Amino acid sequence: MRLSNKRKAPLYNFINTALIMLLVIGILAFFAEEMRFQLLGMEAYLLIAVPAILIIVFYLNGRQIFEYDSDGEALHFRNRNIVPFLSTPLSDEFPKYKFVKFETFTFLFFKRLYITINSKSGNTILKYEISYLSGKELNDLKFSLNKVVKNNKEKVNNE
Repeated sequence: MRLSNKRKAPLYNFINTALIMLLVIGILAFFAEEMRFQLLGMEAYLLIAVPAILIIVFYLNGRQIFEYDSDGEALHFRNRNIVPFLSTPLSDEFPKYKFVKFETFTFLFFKRLYITINSKSGNTILKYEISYLSGKELNDLKFSLNKVVKNNKEKVNNE
């Protein structure tokens, strides 16, 4: 099964650009308010604070693009940001038989995927940011991962 929200990248780029423009306009309006108009008083700081908070939330929400591929004998996970220099992209590929379990963590609008795999040094936990996946995409991902876990358990029980 393949899952990707790469087609939403233009939307995320638009939101990113709009938030940056909103911050720049807020900064310009703040300085115009302080130098010329002086109508708002302390509320003028909201012209900078609100766009800054929105940008922080947008970036703290995690990497926007998530790709998953379970076709074949390996699992592929890719997680990257739409702005390339903000964070390093994550890309992991490993055989299906090494996959042990997964767990999703949701807090408010933050979603994380924790994958546990067998490695030479014991179990390794891989972390992916899946906040930008839709509900259907998230359910499809869970279904596919549960299928892989079930197949692995059956193989262990048969041996």
